Amino acid sequence: MHCLGKSCTLFVIFLLTDVSFTHGGNVLVLPGEYSHWHNMRNIVEELLNRNHSVTVLVSSASPSVNFTAQERFPFLVFDVPLKAHEVHSVSEQLINIWMQYPTPSMVTIGLQIVDLAGKVNEFQRIVCDSMLRNDALIARLRDLKFDVLLYDPMFICSDLLAEILDLPLVLSLRFSLGFSMERMCGQMPSPPSYVPVPPTVMTDHMCFTERVKNIIIYVVYSVGFRLASMTLDNYYSEILGKPTTMCETMGKADIWLIRTYWDFEYPRPILPNFKFVGGLHCKPAKPLSKELEKFVQSSGDHGIVVFSLGSMINNLTIERSNIIASALGQIPQKVVWRYSGKTPESLAPNTKIFDWIPQNDLLGHPKTKAFITHGGTNGLYEAIYHGVPMVGLPLFADQPDNLMHMKTKGAAVVLDINTMKSKDLEEALKTVLNNPSYKESIMRLSRIHHDQPMKPLDQAVYWIEFVMRNKGAKHLRVQAHDLSWYQYHCLDVAAFLLAIVALITFLFIKTCSFFFRKCFRKTRPAGKAQKNKKE
Repeated sequence: MHCLGKSCTLFVIFLLTDVSFTHGGNVLVLPGEYSHWHNMRNIVEELLNRNHSVTVLVSSASPSVNFTAQERFPFLVFDVPLKAHEVHSVSEQLINIWMQYPTPSMVTIGLQIVDLAGKVNEFQRIVCDSMLRNDALIARLRDLKFDVLLYDPMFICSDLLAEILDLPLVLSLRFSLGFSMERMCGQMPSPPSYVPVPPTVMTDHMCFTERVKNIIIYVVYSVGFRLASMTLDNYYSEILGKPTTMCETMGKADIWLIRTYWDFEYPRPILPNFKFVGGLHCKPAKPLSKELEKFVQSSGDHGIVVFSLGSMINNLTIERSNIIASALGQIPQKVVWRYSGKTPESLAPNTKIFDWIPQNDLLGHPKTKAFITHGGTNGLYEAIYHGVPMVGLPLFADQPDNLMHMKTKGAAVVLDINTMKSKDLEEALKTVLNNPSYKESIMRLSRIHHDQPMKPLDQAVYWIEFVMRNKGAKHLRVQAHDLSWYQYHCLDVAAFLLAIVALITFLFIKTCSFFFRKCFRKTRPAGKAQKNKKE
């Protein structure tokens, strides 16, 4: 009987375990590129760990998603009449625009970006057509019976696919230029009085002139976003066969996963369906390779500095690399530098160059004292996670704004990579290494990051599972999605109230005028009669 009881218990456990396997969700993923994909695949891996099925839908022209690799999940590849190097060249052109030296005016940069945006839009349209007008692909996706679609808006028409397949939608985003998508499609409040428009490199403590600048840029980005989305609105209406807009379709997203957190962000209002999951890719450091560990240990008590400008910047000009190498040679720490360009002539013995480095593992090493970074979100969060102060060399896009957050919070010194001298970088490094306030500040941010009721990755996966369990999360979407812009800002109410006030004022003036004339006419003849009598 005792053995029988044990058998029954094991059988019940097996049944429960089996139920958990058979009731896993089926997730369709449309990834972004480059670091966006590296970040998103952490969510994919965790979904697989929790017995969900995941399919990654990717175009044959993807420049950074290696869909030929053997993975735990299947890739579903659709053909497009483009080559990966063509798509990658657009990214390189954008980087070259931002990294021009001497730096041209903002107007010139804006015009160059607008010109490049035309090519980006053309490529996006080709990829979207290859996916959305592919009847065989759509039929196959329907047959696979997905429960939710997870996507990065770097791929603009993923929300259209969710609409066609009638799937709940979860969106993964760092931020869009000027919060345009979040503000205008997600309806997230962004008061310009204290929410700086990225990438303006301002803080939430703005003086009068900064608030003027912030509001002007706020309006410019809003108008620019409206104008840019007009052609997409026509495309969206054409694909769905009914009048719609990009913002209307994107605004149907059930959950917005924002890849930052309050260790990084300035305090601001958020909506119930916006979930902050910054640092979801961060994890404890793993042991280094023998060669790298030997070099790190050779640093003694001085420790090491980790230097990386991200996955998209592999080399610099000879002049820049020599300036940097010369500065690195002036500090007592050993330096691990991710760099694949020509070896600088001024490279010092304390600096070792690698084509690739295990950045997270190095930042988590107890001998790491500082991190020289371009300010990408993934690298910043690894530094926050492990408590490593930074020297920032921002290059383009959101990086100057990211590092302004770190500078404001006392965790970084920021330099201009194009204009800095060797002495500037040397002094910045010595400041971060020798001034304990930088270490204290980054440790405070690290404590905030770790002091959460749920780990960022667990929270991201929880909300995806929540959407699958509840067939969406429409109850978290604010009513603002159904209001026009003038209703949202209560301009119709203001116009009505002003009309009432104007009417009351008009009637009051007319009434006063009427009684004034009445009284004046009555007293005037009596006065005249008295005058005549005296005569």
